[in-house]
Amino acid sequence: MAPDLESLVPLSNSLATVEQISTSSSSIDGVPSDLESSIRLAGLEITQAAGILLRLPQDTVAQAMVIFTRFYLGPEGGSYRINSAKVGFPDLTRKAFPQPPLHNPESYYLSEGTYHSTRSVLLRTEALVLRTLSFDVKVTVPHHLALTYLQTLGVLPSNPTSKSRSLAARTIGYLNLGLFSPQLLYLTHQPTTLAIAAIYLASRESGVKMPGTAWWEVFDVDREDLGFVVVAYRSCEAWINGEREKWKEHVCPLTVYELGKELEPVGTTEGS
Repeated sequence: MAPDLESLVPLSNSLATVEQISTSSSSIDGVPSDLESSIRLAGLEITQAAGILLRLPQDTVAQAMVIFTRFYLGPEGGSYRINSAKVGFPDLTRKAFPQPPLHNPESYYLSEGTYHSTRSVLLRTEALVLRTLSFDVKVTVPHHLALTYLQTLGVLPSNPTSKSRSLAARTIGYLNLGLFSPQLLYLTHQPTTLAIAAIYLASRESGVKMPGTAWWEVFDVDREDLGFVVVAYRSCEAWINGEREKWKEHVCPLTVYELGKELEPVGTTEGS
């Protein structure tokens, strides 16, 4: 029986070009690169929190975060959009990747006025995101792929051991961490490379012996790409902690007004 080609999920994503990464809308507007990274991290954390509150599957939340990162680089992206655009990504992803509905109406109560105004913002935001991304909102995330690779490598048995559980958990942990990467790993590398790098790190930390000396080559991942993603994974947590420490005393700017205040020269006052 021939496979249903429409049901097959592609294992590759649309990747950003060097020019797109170096000329994001925020950088063109004169926002420093470190501040741009801080704002993007804040937007990703908001998107993740929204997905958790909506009780969406992990894959859907990850897809929404990748769509957000793509949008942020686009001509309509930038810091001034985050405060409103954060509403659209989980909902847009649910439409692209439908999930079973939740059945608890009492937990979704809104007044009629609030409902209509929020719905209007949501629809406008979705249209903006779709236009910016040229309607390309399909995202393949590497989470299920990584588990399949672990089974293929024979290190994730049907009767899991403590080591294999640790290996799987650490692998998924690195994949989730990579969503926040300042190197934009999900926009610069394909799911296979992301999955293999997460498995590489997780296996070393879990003490699981992998078959062969260059097993990643079986999955068409070269050593250079593997090394880059591994280093990025390892540095990501420290970078996130540093960002949270930096913004501990005040809120990261998410609107035009807040960004303007943040970029004001030190000592500038309204009367000066």
